[in-house]
Amino acid sequence: MVPKKPKSKLRIIPLGGLGEIGKNMTVFEYENDLIIVDCGLAFPTDEMLGIDLVIPDITYLLKNAEKIKGVVLTHGHEDHIGGLPYFLQEINVPIYGTRLTIGLVENKLREHNLLKTTTRHNVSQGDTIKLGNSFKVEFITSNHSIADAVILSIWTPAGTVVHTGDFKIDYTPVKGEVLNLHRLAELGKKGVLALMADSTNVERAGYTQSERTVGQTLEDVFNKSKDKRIMVATFASNVDRVQQIITAAHNTKRKVAVIGRSMVNVVKTASELGYLDIPKNTLIDINDIRRYNDDQVVLIMTGSQGEPMAALSRMAKSEHKQIEIKPGDVVILSATPIPGNEKTVSNVINELARKGAIVVKEDTHVSGHAAQEELKLIHALVRAKYFVPVHGEYRHLQKHAELAVAMGTPKANIPVMAIGDVLEINKNSCKIVGTVPSGQVLVDGLGVGDVGNIVLRDRKHLSQDGLLIAVMTLERESGCVVAGPDIISRGFVYVREAENLMDEAKNVVKKALERCETQGIIEWTQIKTIVKDDLRDFVWHKTKRSPMVLPIIMEV
Repeated sequence: MVPKKPKSKLRIIPLGGLGEIGKNMTVFEYENDLIIVDCGLAFPTDEMLGIDLVIPDITYLLKNAEKIKGVVLTHGHEDHIGGLPYFLQEINVPIYGTRLTIGLVENKLREHNLLKTTTRHNVSQGDTIKLGNSFKVEFITSNHSIADAVILSIWTPAGTVVHTGDFKIDYTPVKGEVLNLHRLAELGKKGVLALMADSTNVERAGYTQSERTVGQTLEDVFNKSKDKRIMVATFASNVDRVQQIITAAHNTKRKVAVIGRSMVNVVKTASELGYLDIPKNTLIDINDIRRYNDDQVVLIMTGSQGEPMAALSRMAKSEHKQIEIKPGDVVILSATPIPGNEKTVSNVINELARKGAIVVKEDTHVSGHAAQEELKLIHALVRAKYFVPVHGEYRHLQKHAELAVAMGTPKANIPVMAIGDVLEINKNSCKIVGTVPSGQVLVDGLGVGDVGNIVLRDRKHLSQDGLLIAVMTLERESGCVVAGPDIISRGFVYVREAENLMDEAKNVVKKALERCETQGIIEWTQIKTIVKDDLRDFVWHKTKRSPMVLPIIMEV
């Protein structure tokens, strides 16, 4: 009898979403097949000056591009699909997702001229697809703050992995079915190798409230504000929230105008695909709101996070072309500030208050993520041998690991991973065996990855200390000074009020050039270094400040 060949191990490699919020991306690799779950982005922190977006480092995927069978998407939020256009520019593989998710992805592909070259596959909740020789993926009905979210059951020769994506258990969802707990229980009975579950709200006790509770709050605010204009700011991708705003507006006989490019795109896509129910003649163009009284309109807009370029922020600063905030306007902030955005949101609220607006933010938002009791239920149903906490900062992952131990999973069976870690797993073992290149790639305008730590350091230096430029003209043959030096200050001192300092700085540069001439130094690099060092020492001695010093030599 020929002995059976031992099965290979499944490799799980997170490239984003662990130890951080956002840019979720996980690689599953078995022998010569590789699939990717989600491809998201994150928004820049305050230290990332001038950066627009942050996406995962895909160096490992570029080296293994021929193995990739496709990208599988759990839902249509930016932190799960936003990185796709940048990924697809490098690696062209098919993408799989539910109808709304693919619809939102297509908007992005259209903007990046990738629609014709990208293969998209619409799947339905309950469908199973085969990817390569090693993977079957089942799309299980889930609940989140956007319709068409799914939990993934990933079958491999090493065993089945259940990946929850972002989820909560909502027994009264605005759209779609309740999360399919029955299917998770079936998988649990058959045997699940590993559970990978959302950790975002693991610190919250109890249950996350149903999305419908927000609908009731909105109705109450609308009824109490019958003689006022109402504005609601929320996430563009929160389709269920937008639905409830439209329903409340219709019930109070108001028209709805949508403001903000991302909000307009999502509403258009969701309504075309049947995920938004918009009663006839309810939606009006933003340019037509002047034809209606204040008590006849509701404005739905972006800007719930205080984003500087979003509609609400521009209104608060009186920079919006079409809408001016008036005393008595009711502004509903239907979102909780993402950690780090509290200050910008507070600034917007202050500006709105100065203009006499009434800001409502109590009970106008519920999370789309499961709290502790919902997580316990998933653990109890799936009964996985191993547990890998995902989607959260380190403290969330650690807390979720503790919850899993309380639910009966041995601590040794719970690897708390970081991005770039390589987890090898089968029925007999589960351990981190190494790392792959990982981290963040910064997107600035059309530039992807051309801004790194050194550029950010320079930007920070310039923003804090300013720039001092020394311009001089030298004769090519002799190296003698023909003109200058001239000193230009940007963000360091106001030249007209610091003429003595500028004159002294010129003398410092002159002496440095004379020293170079005396010592026979004609190499530009050396001259620049000497000028830079002398000028920097002088400025520090005089002002105790360290501007960036930039010598410029012209030759005649």
